[in-house]
Amino acid sequence: MTESYRYAGVRREIASSFMSVMRRTTWATMDESSREGLCARGLEAIFDAELKAAIGRIIDDVRANGDEAVCRALRDFDKVTLEPHQLKATRDELDAASVAPEVDAAIDDAIAHLRAFNDQLMARAADWSFQSEPGLTVGEKITPISSAGLFVPSGKASYPSVAYQLGVPATVAGVPTLALVVPPMPDGSGRIDPAVLVVCRKLGITEVFRVNGPAGVAALGFGTATIPQVRKIVGPGSPPVACAQVEMQRYGVATMMILGPTESIVIADDSADPRLVAADLLNEAEHGTDSTVLLVTPSVALADAVDAQLLVQLAHLPTVRAQAARAALGSNGGCVLVGHLAEAAEVANRWAPEHLQVAVAAEAEAELLDRLVNAGEILVGQTTLFSAGNFVIGCPASLPTGGFAHVSSGITADTFLKRTAVARADAAALARMTPTILAMSAHEGFTAHARAAQIRQEPA
Repeated sequence: MTESYRYAGVRREIASSFMSVMRRTTWATMDESSREGLCARGLEAIFDAELKAAIGRIIDDVRANGDEAVCRALRDFDKVTLEPHQLKATRDELDAASVAPEVDAAIDDAIAHLRAFNDQLMARAADWSFQSEPGLTVGEKITPISSAGLFVPSGKASYPSVAYQLGVPATVAGVPTLALVVPPMPDGSGRIDPAVLVVCRKLGITEVFRVNGPAGVAALGFGTATIPQVRKIVGPGSPPVACAQVEMQRYGVATMMILGPTESIVIADDSADPRLVAADLLNEAEHGTDSTVLLVTPSVALADAVDAQLLVQLAHLPTVRAQAARAALGSNGGCVLVGHLAEAAEVANRWAPEHLQVAVAAEAEAELLDRLVNAGEILVGQTTLFSAGNFVIGCPASLPTGGFAHVSSGITADTFLKRTAVARADAAALARMTPTILAMSAHEGFTAHARAAQIRQEPA
């Protein structure tokens, strides 16, 4: 089927409607400022000076007043009034939590896939060593971090999928102290979503707390009478939550940079089904008005066809989801037209998306995959959809956003491991290395460094 025949009806529909869901740009004609603007999505919200000041006040309050401040934040921001002893989910709550049978089965399915993926990572994370020269053995010892805090967002919606995306890697890694914090459901009851509690029960996570997001991050970092202190905090969230995680680094807490609003790219060519492309764009675009979604394609005809499909499929979304999708594909994102797939890879690598789907002809896949280097995940083919990655495939789905896929990766068991170098040198190896030690010690002015080596070469 030729392109002109395949898309003729679509072009007539676009021409007659004069409506386009996607903002449209052409990469080759964009100046550097425009390209920078396209790639800088969302970060200004996280680092906004007023937000930083407001989050700083919450952090200072939690540091000074502990549980009292956590309860105050719940009251002020979540409209939930609790006493400190009510912050922690009780054993009875965990035991009694239940969900529909199909949801329970889905959670089991997802956990099984995540365990399989992370078990493979752990098998590759074994201690190792080798002899780098006679008498000198070097290597690494791999151990879990001592403690971790898992932040599961709630507010616009509940996300038990985030609970297992974080909880399975942490438990597979063997972190001895785990605490999970989650804002209460937005109905004012103070309850935790039962599905999140079911996930925690299945994973053996018993330290579960209902908290406001930024205050919960601070509580995990400092510790309170009720909430344990941890060394590392992970989990996606709103700009206030991301800002809180960044600010807590000043107090020696490790966090992941940055898990903010959802973002994705679909790279598609003429071989792609526009109906499925539209569905996959909306899959990510419905998250919120702060989400960003791009279609990157060398085909104007495909872009037209996808726009027509978006109009059809948007009509079937609830109003709030449709509004979010229009923002994510309009003012925030849209369609970037490129000259060829190599240029599409250039766009994607510069943008460094959280999620990336490749929907191109089979013969073009391998070369395109070789070119793609900056993405939280790459889903290959139109049967590898974003929602499968979000919920069940088992690859990490808590992924770096805001361009941090340039330098970081998704949350897996590796996130909760640390590597300790181990070395052993015998006397002969030390004697061979001593001239190097002496030369470098002299150059850098460290007399005791040199003496520590020299003394071992002298008679006792």
